[in-house]
Amino acid sequence: MTATLEVRNLQTHFFTRAGVVKAVNDVSFSVNRGQILGLVGESGSGKSVTGFSIIGLVDPPGRITGGSILYQGRDLAKLSEREMRDLRGNRIAMIFQDPMMTLNPVLRIDTQMIEAVQAHAKVSRAEARTRSRDALGMVGIPSPEERLEAYPHQFSGGMRQRVAIAIALLHNPDLLIADEPTTALDVTIQAQILAEVQKLAADHGTALVWVTHDLSVIAGLADDIAVMYAGRVVEAGPASMVLDTPAHPYTHGLIGSVPSRNKRGEKLQQIPGTTPSVLNLPPGCAFRTRCARATSVCEQEPPVGEVTPGRTARCFHPLTAVAA
Repeated sequence: MTATLEVRNLQTHFFTRAGVVKAVNDVSFSVNRGQILGLVGESGSGKSVTGFSIIGLVDPPGRITGGSILYQGRDLAKLSEREMRDLRGNRIAMIFQDPMMTLNPVLRIDTQMIEAVQAHAKVSRAEARTRSRDALGMVGIPSPEERLEAYPHQFSGGMRQRVAIAIALLHNPDLLIADEPTTALDVTIQAQILAEVQKLAADHGTALVWVTHDLSVIAGLADDIAVMYAGRVVEAGPASMVLDTPAHPYTHGLIGSVPSRNKRGEKLQQIPGTTPSVLNLPPGCAFRTRCARATSVCEQEPPVGEVTPGRTARCFHPLTAVAA
């Protein structure tokens, strides 16, 4: 079975006056039909740029410099802008962290949603409006018929995000990239959106890449997890395995620093040091300057190895048997 999305050795670099920023550096993963992949990492790890690369929205001075992005066997990196436009918003959709990247502040919601429907489906305006209203109801917006006639500024930030999510779901896409879309939402609405997204994956076979730094969201959502650090995937595998018995020291530190995993009254765990600049990465393993397990061999580039069946880590000293 062909994977809905297969990213192979993706490299996206930004060519700045200060030098080449290797934001995404040799990233590989795949997502099958109906599967949810959590792409996890702290700020600056390259996870959002990976999402933008897949959907073809990397602006200069950035560009994809290597690798392939196979959507149902077609390499998106080689398609023209017109071919990408036919897919984008139709078969491939993206939900952005900032809803105003989706919404036009001077147009009513119905105008924007009807245009989005009619751009990819030959339906009447009335049918497009009905679809738009149903999509708003699906993401929990009350009185959707009335809200269609509102402007974006008449919605709260959370409501605007729900409208943006509704637009992304209009065509039941085959592939959905979600870039931290629930960060600004309260927990009840967040739970509703997550349930809706899981239903979409189950009912329509949508493959989903959920980009986030929030491990608590991913724990209940993703089938598989890929953990990114300094532009690379350092660990990947089934969500339960990665979260219960992390293999890479960075994953172990990331999970250990979640407040709920620390005992009451004890000092919070944290990873020492800071993330290195992707403009000037140290040779070898990028995490070695912060890692308690680092040795001289870590000054070389660590290979990606299978630590347990179905799970890989980019590390010379994986913690194969250490619980989180």
